[in-house]
Amino acid sequence: MVNGLALMSEQDVSQAAWIVTLSDHEATEDFARKLAEELKPGDLVTLSGGLGAGKTTFARALVRALTSEPELEVPSPTFTLMQVYDGPLCPIVHADFYRLSGGYELVELGWEEVTENAVSLVEWPERAEGALNPDHLDIRLDFGPGGQGRIAMLTGTGTFASRLQRIKAFRNLVESCGWSNAVRLPMPSDASVIRSYERLIKMTGETALLMISPPRPAGPPVRRGKPYTTIAKLAETVHAFVAMDKGLRALGLSAPYIYGEDLDTGLLLIEDLGVDPVTDESGPIPERYAEATRLLVKLHTTELPQVLPVTEGIEHAIPRYDLEALLIEVELLADWYVPHIIGTQLSGSARAEFLNLWTEALGEILAGPTTWTLRDYHSPNLIWMSQREGLQRVGLIDFQDAVLGPPAYDVASLLQDARVTVPADLELKLIGLYARERKSADPAFDVSTFARAYAIMAAQRATKILGIFARLDRRDRKPHYLRHLPRVETYLTRNLAHPALAKLKVWYESYLPRLIPLEDETPPSA
Repeated sequence: MVNGLALMSEQDVSQAAWIVTLSDHEATEDFARKLAEELKPGDLVTLSGGLGAGKTTFARALVRALTSEPELEVPSPTFTLMQVYDGPLCPIVHADFYRLSGGYELVELGWEEVTENAVSLVEWPERAEGALNPDHLDIRLDFGPGGQGRIAMLTGTGTFASRLQRIKAFRNLVESCGWSNAVRLPMPSDASVIRSYERLIKMTGETALLMISPPRPAGPPVRRGKPYTTIAKLAETVHAFVAMDKGLRALGLSAPYIYGEDLDTGLLLIEDLGVDPVTDESGPIPERYAEATRLLVKLHTTELPQVLPVTEGIEHAIPRYDLEALLIEVELLADWYVPHIIGTQLSGSARAEFLNLWTEALGEILAGPTTWTLRDYHSPNLIWMSQREGLQRVGLIDFQDAVLGPPAYDVASLLQDARVTVPADLELKLIGLYARERKSADPAFDVSTFARAYAIMAAQRATKILGIFARLDRRDRKPHYLRHLPRVETYLTRNLAHPALAKLKVWYESYLPRLIPLEDETPPSA
């Protein structure tokens, strides 16, 4: 199979074209089956080509793959115009418009209703006179040179243009890495709205993960012409993951080995570290959390570079976790948690006081030492690898948003885990473990200064997460994150009891009394 991709002019309609050479009948069927893996409800595929070019072979293989019935009879719908099949995910509509007089007849066929949540395959699409959805994939089949094999010209139009680029990049990636025939299984999505994963499984049982992380689209400007993601120092391309992965592995830590990559489209084929968590049905497994704590000690006692290589000629400068980033994160509480969970609105003066108090509290943090702050260092992103030794037993994933920030941040992220309750006595025990090992490595390490930084950063993180989980519910339609709010509220209450946050505690008590109870009241339970 020979592949080539070209971008069409973007002056009118966004398009991308991919030319695939198919050596024989079996190659045509195989390509149709692989393409079926990329289709989803609502997709439209148009199919054209001369007599004997392979349309019937391609259509039959595609429908069989979509229905998961390899022996299914797939007759030509020339006389019936449409044939509808039941698929495991959605209906499949196979249509032939050769006998259509014009696009107006689609209304009589009830085309929109039939195809709304279906994958639709249309032969002779030109008979519809442009009445079909412009966002579609067109496939034209022709004879190869000298009549040998077939050539498929795929053209993605509109929203399908970028998808076609990713499909082509994926096929090239897995073929170059020896994973082209692996079974693909979608994995549960995380809090990201643009990143997803698939597990690839070979016939031998070997597994790998496909990370799908296209370049993050620029959001609306929220401050001085910059979008939230830029201000908050969130990774905008997959380059940050690749750089941090190489940096962590260079330290001897268990970040995934990268088998192959397509940086432009944001596709990575990476090592599968497994599924064994650092928690069980009872909560944190103390021994595993202790090892994860020791891993942070190693990071925080190592001189680390601030610029890391991505690939030849490309470097990634780890951004600083500056005041602007820290403040826009705590503002998520005011923007999402207060109106949508508490059900009130902050006045302009209350919001200004909130930001002024946080600016003051964060001042001493910003003046302190910095390290690699992985930022999402908590149970969902830690894999236990019992077959390895020492710190390598802690597998690391999801570190693309790493910044140069305070050491206390990741310690708080781990020991005040937003997804699982860390008992206060275990938290205190592991803080003690961290402090002792830091002190052993560096006699100048000041425990009280760290304790203040821990309280401040834990409160900043809890404040941010309350806003993020409310946003995930309201904006991204992911309500299951709301079940974690009581736990995070409890953490925040605990943090605000530290003297370093006395002024902020008064603010929370004044404006969010439901969140921060009076001294003689029982705090929110986890």
